Amino acid sequence: MKITGNIITLNEQENIAECINSLKEVCDEIIVVDSNSTDETVDIATELGAKIVIQPYLGDGPQKNVVLAHANNEWILSIDADERLDEKMKESILAIKNSSTHPDAYSFKRKNYIGQRWIKHCGWYPDVCIRLYNKNVAQFRDVVGHSGVEAKEVKLLDGDIIHYSYKNYHELLHKTNRFSSRGAKMLQEKNKKVNSFSPATHFLAAFFRKYLLQRGFLDGVDGLTISLTASINSYMKYAKLLEMKKNNSKSDSLWEQ
Repeated sequence: MKITGNIITLNEQENIAECINSLKEVCDEIIVVDSNSTDETVDIATELGAKIVIQPYLGDGPQKNVVLAHANNEWILSIDADERLDEKMKESILAIKNSSTHPDAYSFKRKNYIGQRWIKHCGWYPDVCIRLYNKNVAQFRDVVGHSGVEAKEVKLLDGDIIHYSYKNYHELLHKTNRFSSRGAKMLQEKNKKVNSFSPATHFLAAFFRKYLLQRGFLDGVDGLTISLTASINSYMKYAKLLEMKKNNSKSDSLWEQ
């Protein structure tokens, strides 16, 4: 079993080196699909031995599937530039490389962080996601918004992906605006119905789910902050959708990486 590591990037010079080094122990090649970075991302990745593919951003799913045409191996390990494999996960991947039989894909648990703080609730852990898959039978869903791998037979591996989701609360709130725009666009494409009460009802539902059902209150201020920003994201997503419907408009800029 040989593995191609895949990372999609745009101006990730602060993250790319640690990400690539995290993959080197388990991958037989590493491909970086870059969206025309203007910083040192490509130079750093090249120096570390990664193969570079330049591709203007197509959206999450299509961008992550670009690697399929360039990978020399049938197994793809896809992680983001702000993610790392922990030591237990590396051991698990090395162990299955010598196995004679495999499922269609393997899923990982993911530890999400704000700064150096691991968020254990709010639905942020274990946050299971499929990241290692056989490209002949599985791939990322061809959707422009947040995508995931579609596979029939999936096995969970021991260990975690470490995800440095946000540096601080400022970044958390800043990205909330971008995510709500993308979410509104996706709802618009699905012709989702919306009325004047939708933003408020979705705000309350999101807060109830994050803070109470997913026990965000156990994470103190972090849990409350995450629950509130998730609620704001839901509110703004439907408020923006309502605005677009009233103006009968679309926004191509919503799909920026």
